[in-house]
Parts: sequence; C-alpha cells; structure tokens
Amino acid sequence: MITRQRLAAGVCALLAALTAGIAFPTGAVADETAEQAAPKVELVLDVSGSMRARDIDGGSRMSAAKQAFNEVLDATPEEVQLGIRTLGANYRGNDRKTGCKDTAQLYPVGTLDRTEAKTAVATLTPTGWTPIGPALLKAADDLDGGKGTRRIVLISDGEDTCQPLDPCEVAREIAAKDIGLTIDTLGLVPDAKTRDQLSCIADATGGTYTSVQHKEELTDRVGQLVERAADPVVTPVAVEGATACTSAPALKSGLYTDREEFGQHRFYRVDVKPGQELRASVSVAADREVNPDYGVLLRAVTVHGREIVRGEAAGNGRTDVISTGLRYPKAESDDENAPAETVCLQVSNSFSAASGVKTTPGMPVELTVDVVDGPDQASDVASFGLGRGWWLLGALVLTGFLAGVLWGWISRLRIAVWRTN
Repeated sequence: MITRQRLAAGVCALLAALTAGIAFPTGAVADETAEQAAPKVELVLDVSGSMRARDIDGGSRMSAAKQAFNEVLDATPEEVQLGIRTLGANYRGNDRKTGCKDTAQLYPVGTLDRTEAKTAVATLTPTGWTPIGPALLKAADDLDGGKGTRRIVLISDGEDTCQPLDPCEVAREIAAKDIGLTIDTLGLVPDAKTRDQLSCIADATGGTYTSVQHKEELTDRVGQLVERAADPVVTPVAVEGATACTSAPALKSGLYTDREEFGQHRFYRVDVKPGQELRASVSVAADREVNPDYGVLLRAVTVHGREIVRGEAAGNGRTDVISTGLRYPKAESDDENAPAETVCLQVSNSFSAASGVKTTPGMPVELTVDVVDGPDQASDVASFGLGRGWWLLGALVLTGFLAGVLWGWISRLRIAVWRTN
C-alpha cells in the first residue's frame, strides 16, 4: 500500500529532477550571453531653444525628454554600454558658424552610473542651434570600436539648422562604412518637414522613425530601443517589398525594415525545405495620426496565390505599433532531393490617414523571418510544443489511470466486505 509519506517523497524527487533538468540549459545560455560583445547605445538629445515650447502634456518638450531619460536610465539592461550626447546645449549666441559646432558628449559611452548620468541630464537647459548632422558624426565616433551592436537614438523637435551639412547625407555616409550602426529617430513635433528629415535619417541605416506627442510615448519608445540593442537579433536590413510575389525579393532568416503605403500590399519570398518550419512576424508602426479601426494581415501563400496560413491583428483606437505573426511547418519528404518550396509572405494593412495627414512616405514595417528545423516528426505530441517531455506526460497519464483502476477495485472490495458484515 502506498503511504502519504512515500507519495510525498516521490513528488519531491520528481520536482528535484525537473529542477535539475531546467537549470542546466539556463546555465549554458548564461555562458553564451557572457561571451557576446557588449552592445553600445548613445542617446542624442536636441537641446536647442525650441525645446522650451510647452506643448507636451502641458509641460515643455525639455521636461518630457528629461523624464523619459530618467526612467530609461533606471531600466537600462546591465550589459548595455550607454552614453549621452547633446546638440545645441551650450552656445547661446547668434553666430551660425559657432552654433553649428555646438555638440558635446554629456556622458561617455560605457558602464552606466545611473546617478551620475541623471545628474548630468538634470543640468540641461534649452539653449541654441540644431546641428543634427555634426552631432551624428560625433556620435558615430563615440560608438567606434568593439563588435557588439551599436545604436544611436536621436530625439529632436525640428529640422537641422546647419545646412548644407545634410543629416540625411551624414546618415548615408555612416551606413556606407558598414560598421553595423543603426540610427533610430523620434520627432517631438508632427510637422511634415521634421518627419521627412528624421525618416530619411532612420531609413539610411535601417532604423525606425517614431512621432511622439506624449511623455509616456517618449519614455516607452526610447526604452524599447535601448533594450533592443541588448537583443541578440541581427541588425535590421533595409529591403523593398514588391507589389506581386513573382517580383518579390528573396529573404533568408533575419530582421528586415521596409515602408508600406496606406492600404498597400507588400510581397517577399522565402524558401522552405522539407522538414523545416517558417516563422514570420510583422510590425507596422503608425508614425502619424491615423483613423480608428485598422488592421494588419500577414499571409503565407504559394507562388500561385493559394493561402497556406495567416496571422492578423486589428484595433479601433490610438496605436503606435500593431503586430502579428504566423508559423508554417513544411512536412518531411521521402525524396532526399526534394526541392525547397517558395513561400510568399504578403503584408497588408487597413490603416487610413486622418484628415490633412500626408500618406507618404509609407509607414515603417519590421519583418522578422526565421527558417528553422521543424519539430520532431516522429512524435505528434512533440509537434504541439511538448518536445522531449512527451514521455513524462505519458508516464503520468498511465500512472494516473492505473491508480484510478486500483482505487476503484479497493473501494468495491471494501463495500463488499461492509455489506457482508
């Protein structure tokens, strides 16, 4: 007869075995993470005179930026080396030549001392010009060296005032160096000229542009970008989707950026071999004011247009980003020389621009493609995500069944003895 003590001991042994099995893989991942080069991020903040304007939740643009920086500094991952550079923070005069040299590193890129960085940010006062181009060049130098990911996050409320050094050309120059540096931009003023320039800067390096008009939006977006630097996902690659599958670009596993017009369809091609699984996801950022009721659709279709699987998401309020994804496992083939199947990924959206809002350029799109070995075809249970744990589940089910039969038999025997007495 199984006593309560024996049952408890068995449960404890089972939990100990499961804990040990989980702990070893975690240690392996930690070792791999430790070997990765430290990611670097530099926050580049516009401190020009226009940052005094009080149009963000009743406060000034500068106060919103300071609050965002303080919260982001608290949440920055330990492995990220972070620095802060300013533009237009020191020169108060009217000499354009001098004002266009006004960029300085407020906090050096390195291991983050949160108190020191916050103290430095607290001293900032909106002051001068807007030399975006020179600041980007200096920021690229600040991030030089090392093999980890590198990211510049630019926060500005207006156009560069130091032409002819075009910041778009500066961004293209940085991208041409092929040093793996991404520039993401955030605009605090939703006017067309600012949006066009900041979008151009981001596009040149495969980064993203986001228009923000509230403090919470600014904090959330800067935090996402800083955390993304610590993500081992590869640097986004700029790609241009086609209007039909036949002319679509061929993609491999990776992270891609594109732009999509309102209501447009974009196609991309991926080859999937027998026994492999295609995993794809897409995010579309509403970087301008859009009407309520919108959606994003990601379809995997054959080259002849037959739908294989789809993922979709919808909303009816204000949004910054909307995402969806899909998975397509390609069955094994008895023919070792069976060719790969060309799968077409179709990205569609049902956004519509609010009155008076320009529809060009298209909205930022991020597409993640991952082609991996498919699940173990020898086990249907594994296909549902249980993996090697199927045998444990089977053993538990069998044990429960036998225990139930035995308990029922004992109960009947007890009742029969009771009636006899």
